[in-house]
Amino acid sequence: MSAPILVFDSGIGGLTVLRELRTHMPDRRFVYVADDAGFPYGDWQEDELRERIVSLFRDLVPRYAPQLAVIACNTASTLVLEDLRAAFDIPFVGTVPAIKPAAERTRSGLISVLATPGTVRRDYTRDLIGRFAGNCTVRLVGSSELARLAEQSILDGDVSSDAIAAEIAPCFVEERGRRTDIVVLACTHYPFIANHFRQLAPWPVDWLDPAEAIARRARSLSETAGEDLPEGFDEAYMTSGQASYAMRRLIRGFGLGLAPRQG
Repeated sequence: MSAPILVFDSGIGGLTVLRELRTHMPDRRFVYVADDAGFPYGDWQEDELRERIVSLFRDLVPRYAPQLAVIACNTASTLVLEDLRAAFDIPFVGTVPAIKPAAERTRSGLISVLATPGTVRRDYTRDLIGRFAGNCTVRLVGSSELARLAEQSILDGDVSSDAIAAEIAPCFVEERGRRTDIVVLACTHYPFIANHFRQLAPWPVDWLDPAEAIARRARSLSETAGEDLPEGFDEAYMTSGQASYAMRRLIRGFGLGLAPRQG
């Protein structure tokens, strides 16, 4: 049986990436890992978070023997991707702000990057802007609340539109007759509430989700499968060792079985 592809995130946001991975690789096996015990990553100090994620992978890699790992989290990718590549002999596909495609698509030259505070303050993000968006005006918008609001929305179905509107408002810039026309979704949680974004935006913009590009990259690195997979084989592993009823229902809805508690 072929080795699985491991998909890692701080919570449920990476399920948006898993959905796209399955579209591109329907014959692969997947293990979804949610570090719900550490969620949200925006509250962590960088050194502590780096050590936590590397430590988790010291357990995950031998447990699942994945053919590759997708870090479906911008905050983790911009912080620890190189550490993971140095520590483990498997390919890692990261999730980084889609600044290059945004710069290629924009007509107004005004781009916003909606992200967690951790992603906003990373040199990695600013380097991407310098390399690919030098001719654009890029506003970095760090939200400490949107990831929580996205989880609340998908698990409880109840979220404050006013709270979301307040978080996305800084993305919209008017300058000398031009308006922001692209907002980069630089957190994998955000596509879960993209419909709210569209409804609350003061004018239409292109909300750029990197999931498809991540899936294409992962497919290029994955082993050929070509085998029939049993139903319900894919599983989800929660680092807390527990899941609410709403979380279990969501996991099942994505075709995942909940991994048994370890220890």
